[in-house]
Amino acid sequence: MKALITGSAGFIGSHLYLELKSNGYDVLRCDLRSSEEIVRMDIMDPQSIREVLTAYAPDVIVNMAGQANVGLSWKNPQQTVSLNTIGLINILEAVKELNPAIRVIAIGSSDEYGALKEAGANVTEDTPINPMTPYAISKWAQEQFAQLYVRSYGMNVCMIRMFNLGGAGQAKGFMISDFTSGVAEVEAGLKDCLKVGNLDSARDFTHIDDACRAIRLIMEKGVSGEVYNIASGTTHTAREILEQILALSDAEIKVVQDPNRMRPSDTPVVRGNHDKLTAHTGWMPGKGLNDILKDALQYWREQTAGK
Repeated sequence: MKALITGSAGFIGSHLYLELKSNGYDVLRCDLRSSEEIVRMDIMDPQSIREVLTAYAPDVIVNMAGQANVGLSWKNPQQTVSLNTIGLINILEAVKELNPAIRVIAIGSSDEYGALKEAGANVTEDTPINPMTPYAISKWAQEQFAQLYVRSYGMNVCMIRMFNLGGAGQAKGFMISDFTSGVAEVEAGLKDCLKVGNLDSARDFTHIDDACRAIRLIMEKGVSGEVYNIASGTTHTAREILEQILALSDAEIKVVQDPNRMRPSDTPVVRGNHDKLTAHTGWMPGKGLNDILKDALQYWREQTAGK
C-alpha cells in the first residue's frame, strides 16, 4: 500500500510516518520544505499536487498540511481558511482528475463542536457542530467540501475530528507541552517558575501513538463519507495533569497562576466518544495519561539539555 502524507514534518505527520512504515506501507513524506527524506509539495499550488500524485501514484493521501494554531487563526483568518479549506479542495480536485479511487483522509478538529456546555460530557459525531473560531470554521468547511465530493463524485474520503493529543515532539502552545517544557526549563535552571492558567477544565487526551494507529485503521477500514472522532474517552483536569507532571520531577517547581493565561470556559468537561471508530475499525486506546506525560517530559528534557 502506497501512502502520501502532506505536512509530514509536523508533530502528527512525523509520528504517522513511523506508524505506517512499521506496518508495511510505502510512504512518501511531503511538506512545503523538501529534505533528503521529504518531497516538496505545496497544497496551495494545484500543479505541484498533480505532479507529485502523477509521479508517486498513492493509494491513500493523509492531509496533515494546514494552519493549526487557533490564536493565529484570529490574526490571519484568510490564511487559515486558505490552507485548511482551499488546500484540501486542491487535493480533492487533483484526485478527482487523476484517480478518484485514491482514498483521502481529511484531518479535522474537535474544535468544530464549539462551546459544548453540558453536551461536552459525551461528544459523539452526531453532537451538533458550532464552530466558534476561524480555525474551527476552516476545519468544518473542509469537512463539508469533503462530504460534497463524496456525494457528487463518488470519491473515497474519510474525515476525522481529532481531540487533544500529547506525547514527544509536540510544540509549545498546547497545555501538556507547555507544562512539561516549563518543568524541564525550571529543572535546567532556565526559568525560576512554571506559569499556568485555568486548572479546572477537564479535557480528553490521546497519546500521539494511539492517534496515529487510529488514523491507519481509518485508512484501512473506515467507511467513505463517514466522520470519526479520535479521542481516548477519558478526561483529566489541568490540575490533575500538572500534579502528575510535578510528581515526575525531583526538582522544587514553583507554580504561579498567570492572569494572562486565565481563560474562563463555559464547557468544564470535554470527553470524546470513540464508539463509532471502535465499531468500524476495532481501535481502542492503548496508552494512558502517564505515558503521554512521561514521553512529553523526556522530550523537553532532551530539548533543554545543554542550553
